[in-house]
Order: sequence, then C-alpha cells, then structure tokens
Amino acid sequence: MKASLLTARRLITADGVVENPRIAIDSDGTIDAIEAGEPNNEETTLTTGFFDIHVHGAAGHDAMEGTAEAFGDIEGFLARKGVAHFLATTVTAPIERTLRALEGIADAIDAAKKDDAVRAAQPVGIHLEGPFLSHAKRGVHPATELQPPSVELFQQFQQAARGNIRLMTIAPETQGALELIEYATKSGTRVSLGHSDATTEETRAAIRAGGASATHTFNAMRRLDHREPGIAGVVLDAESLYAELICDGIHVASEFVRLWLRAKGEERAILVTDGISATGMPDANYLLGELEVTVKDGRCLLTSDLANGVETLAGSVLTMDRAVANVCRYTGCSLATAVRLASRNPARMLGLSEIGEIAVGRPANFNVYSAAGKLRQTILRGEVIPGA
Repeated sequence: MKASLLTARRLITADGVVENPRIAIDSDGTIDAIEAGEPNNEETTLTTGFFDIHVHGAAGHDAMEGTAEAFGDIEGFLARKGVAHFLATTVTAPIERTLRALEGIADAIDAAKKDDAVRAAQPVGIHLEGPFLSHAKRGVHPATELQPPSVELFQQFQQAARGNIRLMTIAPETQGALELIEYATKSGTRVSLGHSDATTEETRAAIRAGGASATHTFNAMRRLDHREPGIAGVVLDAESLYAELICDGIHVASEFVRLWLRAKGEERAILVTDGISATGMPDANYLLGELEVTVKDGRCLLTSDLANGVETLAGSVLTMDRAVANVCRYTGCSLATAVRLASRNPARMLGLSEIGEIAVGRPANFNVYSAAGKLRQTILRGEVIPGA
C-alpha cells in the first residue's frame, strides 16, 4: 500500500482526545506521525480497534474447529465489526477434543503472526473457558466433561496450545482451584473467576491467589444477597478486579449494567461479546463446541434443554460495535469511555498494553465513527476493511 494521511474531527486514544488529528500512515501500515491540525470540516471520530477477550466464533464457525478456513471467516467477520484483536475462546469438551482444538487454535495464532499483509482481526491468544468450572453454575458446559482444577491438566492444555493460553476461567470454590490460580498466574496466564457458586470468602481467597478478572459478570454466578454477597458482590466491590459484561440487553438488565459500570468504573470494566458461531448468521441451529444451540430472535439457547421446556442461554450473537453502542445507551457514558472498555481495559488486564495503543510505530488500526456515533469503517494496518 501507499503512504497515506488520515484526518478526522477527533481521535480518542487510551488516555485522552486529540482534536483535529492528522495521522500519517507508512507504506507498511504503521503509524508514522500523529499531530493536532487546524480545525476542519471533518465530522468523524477515530478510535482504536476493539479487543474481544471472550468470543467463541462467528460467521458460522466455532473457534474449536481449529482450521484455517474457520479462522479466516471468523477473523474477517470480527474485523468488519471493529475488532482488531481477540482471544479465541474454548468451551468444555472431552479432554482429547480440547487438546486438538488448542493445537488448531495455536496454528491460527502462529499464522496470524507471520502474515503482516492480512487485514483481519488477529487472534493473539486463547481464553480457556472450562473445564475447571462449578457444576452448580456450569451454564451450558456439559457436566460430564467438567474437571477438578489440576495443575497437571492445565500444563497439558498449555503445551497443546504452545503457551498461548492467556486467560483461563475457573470457579474459585472447586477443590484445587487456589493452587491452580497461583500456578497459572505465576506462569503468565491471567485467571478469570466465573461459572461459580463461590461464597464471599472463597472469592476473596481466589483474588488473593491471583485472580485478575471475572467472567461475564452476573451470568453463571451465585446471586447477590445482602448478607452473603457471594462472588457477584465481591466482583463489584474488589477494586483490583476487572470484570467482563455481556451488554446485549438479554444477558444483563440495564439496571445491572449501570451498577456494574458505577462499581468498576472506566479502569476495570470490560465489554465482551461471548459471541458464538451463529453471530452474523440467520436464526437456525448452530454448534458451540460440540453443543447444539438454537438461535431465535437474538437469543442463543441450548437445544437439548429447550426440548424439556428450559431456556439456558448459550453465548450470544452480540458484536462488539453493538456492545459499545448499548453501553452508551444504557448508562449514558461517552463513546470514549465505551471504547476503552472494549479495548484498553482488556489489554491492560492481560498485560498487553501495546494492543490498542495509538502511537508512532504501532499498526494503524482504527475504527471510524460518524457524528451520530455509528461505526462507519474499520481500518486495519492502514487499509479500510470492506463491509463494516
């Protein structure tokens, strides 16, 4: 590509706003210079690309397929919705099936690292959601495949993943959890607390052991109680803890979205999609790992439970651009705040502060918003992604 110049009414960075920015983009797709220019007639706002740390799939494909074809379609779809980076997220399955999936995902991560010419969302790691979850709060994760937390089994998973497991969900109350949290944290994997019926003290112990975040806050968690706040209460109260939230208007009521944002603030709240293979597809039946999910009117429900009259949510069809728009609408927060929840905060939680950083020498990854606050274009490495 040729060197180019990008201008806008304003640029939202991780820490502030630049008015009337002029951004020079080098021929290799990196930022060459950023400066504040003279007032102009531009109406657009530039932000960094999103970072979704909890997404299972999209465009008819599941990350656990682990194939180049699946990841090509997932990466392309996510890019069109403003995502520059993501963690490919697993779901509980038989151990051998999980090991094969982790190997395939690691292949996709390596391929993305090697191909600088690819203009698509980049998988930068794995979120291991399961099998170290609570039976009481397993959600759709199959009970027969849940495992007690085990350092040895985690080592097997990490070896298959070639060290790419950056985030792991674990239920703090399960036997062996604290040992695994300590081990994983020391070895460089962040631990997220979730799918849990943990008490207040069990949750606090997990944070002391190294727990860094909470998985889809309020969902698959012990309910709040004014005498025994449990995991959800501690997640809201603990200043050090980051907390994910699925802001689709289905998983969490707007009142609790506002409570979550007030409690965690701009520094610790994280937007995720928990998107599955059905994202971007028409209503039908789809797979989440090996589980069949029925999608109707934006709700993803476990098919086997529906047959018994039970509605169990199984991920979402939310996209990150919609999550950002929703949190602005539900809470009244600014676009700048919402974007940081979808980019800066997950990167900082994982210790990947360079992701989402708009600076000279970094990839020219931007989302272009209209004056009305609607995502208009995604730019990755200086090139416009068609169909945003």
